[in-house]
Amino acid sequence: MGSTNVGWIQIDCSDPIAQADFWGALLGLPRDEQILGDPPRYVGLVGPEGHPQISFQRVPESKVVKNRIHLDITTDDLDRSTREVVSLGGRALEDDQREEHGYTYRIMVDPEGNEFCLILAARSV
Repeated sequence: MGSTNVGWIQIDCSDPIAQADFWGALLGLPRDEQILGDPPRYVGLVGPEGHPQISFQRVPESKVVKNRIHLDITTDDLDRSTREVVSLGGRALEDDQREEHGYTYRIMVDPEGNEFCLILAARSV
């Protein structure tokens, strides 16, 4: 096999522009100006060179079950980041934060119900 790398992380959704706007605002990444398809089928975020790019792909079906893969977003202030997610249209899946293996985190969902975790950047021992 030749050289391989993760190029894109594709997130299925019904509205790729709205999802790119939510995640771009949360992660501080601009939306890629190149939008593929009409109506938009693929909309990406511009991230650091050499890292996988996050992209949103329009699909006809709605999300039905728990994600089999999710993003863990680190933060230095769990409550502030939770409020930011909510202000952008996401929500906490549960009100309480969790502690596991020295990590403190909260399970969140984006506007289309895709799960992700906000995790305190500093591990508590």
